Amino acid sequence: MSWFVSKIYDRFMASAEREVLGEWRRELLARAEGRVLEVGAGTGLNLEYYSNSVTDVTAVEPDPHMRAQLAHRIEQGPNPGVRLVDARAEQLPFSDDSFDAVVATLVLCSVDDVAAALQEFRRVLKPGGRFLFVEHVAARDNPGRLAWQRRIEPVWKRVADNCHLTRRPADAMREAGFELVDLTRESMGKGLPIVRPTIRGEARLSK
Repeated sequence: MSWFVSKIYDRFMASAEREVLGEWRRELLARAEGRVLEVGAGTGLNLEYYSNSVTDVTAVEPDPHMRAQLAHRIEQGPNPGVRLVDARAEQLPFSDDSFDAVVATLVLCSVDDVAAALQEFRRVLKPGGRFLFVEHVAARDNPGRLAWQRRIEPVWKRVADNCHLTRRPADAMREAGFELVDLTRESMGKGLPIVRPTIRGEARLSK
């Protein structure tokens, strides 16, 4: 199934990218500086949005089919210096305090263990480093939509590579010791209704 998802992912997301996601990525990633770790880099949709303030990007992607498309995008695009690594969010092969920023966009929905992934993000971030994120989330303010998310989630996880519809990553970030210094909740226009509720912003390690 991951092969199929990797083949259709960019086309499936194209309308939402044009409507809102592209601009969200641009605004968010403008904050990234120095050494950046992008976790769950997928097909590489973020790569064009990194500014000259970023000195290098390490892109982590565990799925071999997504990784193949990411490698092709790196080769064909303006980012030949991007380092591509096969690793899971819950087990990052990097030293403590290695990166100035960690980026994860539409990633925490599908990791096996959100808490473990966030602890790894904490570990590899330098003191004062930024965690920049976009995630689709549980429709906490729309009971009807939340009910549908819960009904559909068991099947959705199977067809969408472990993507969960009812996770609450902002709560998980706080529990992991992050301070949410910026958080925006907004509907992802042109996305499927079950994935429209989103959060995006910046978190840093609590003192």
